[in-house]
Amino acid sequence: MNEADLLFETRDGIGWITFNRPSSRNALTFDMYDRLEAICASLEAGGPVRCLVLTGAGDKAFAAGTDMSEFRAFARDEDALAYEAQMDRVMGAVEACSVPTIAAIAGACTGGGAAIAAACDMRLANADLRFGFPIARTLGNCLSIANLSRLVALIGAGRTKELIFTARLAGAEEARAIGLVSEILPDHSSLMARARDLAETIAGHAPLTLASTKEALRRLRLKGVGAEDRDLIVSAYMSADFREGMEAFLAKRKPQWTGR
Repeated sequence: MNEADLLFETRDGIGWITFNRPSSRNALTFDMYDRLEAICASLEAGGPVRCLVLTGAGDKAFAAGTDMSEFRAFARDEDALAYEAQMDRVMGAVEACSVPTIAAIAGACTGGGAAIAAACDMRLANADLRFGFPIARTLGNCLSIANLSRLVALIGAGRTKELIFTARLAGAEEARAIGLVSEILPDHSSLMARARDLAETIAGHAPLTLASTKEALRRLRLKGVGAEDRDLIVSAYMSADFREGMEAFLAKRKPQWTGR
């Protein structure tokens, strides 16, 4: 792939992924999806990256879905099934990433871009946000059950149906009202500044607490309240970080987290 299409850099413990095709509204190629999956799978709690911010180049779009030219070669059932399997792997990797993820969304966030944002832990947007899956009036394809499940977990089945059936895009105020995004910033520069500040705050917290919470919520969505959590409880309570947190609290000092 052209690695310039998806940029990844680390600054002061914060990882930054940028979808970098502004002339195409940051539409994603299949190779970009694969690189996103690989980056998310490579990060671990307590590693050099403590929080990951995903964003799009420029101020017009987070990501306008999959580059439609990628679909021209589709001719067999296997093509469609392989594509949706890839989407499930990619969004699953974003959701299961061991470090907290923040989507910093400016402008259009549609199709595959919206699915990526929905798989992130937190979403910030600027006032120009347009979020949705307009496939009923564009491509005529569908979302996998896994992607629908993440969206339903965020905004409910009724709103999910309404957005897809009408093929409309939700604006910033509606997105905040329904809990899709947590904050709206007035412009692109303030959005990126807030994403950095939030990432720095999260990066300063106990990595194992964050990782355990993320994984527990993922299992809860998939398997309900009967999901297994013994391994998460043991890994947190038996960690050096738990001992460090306790001793630091008693000594009235700031804990030094290591993720171990």
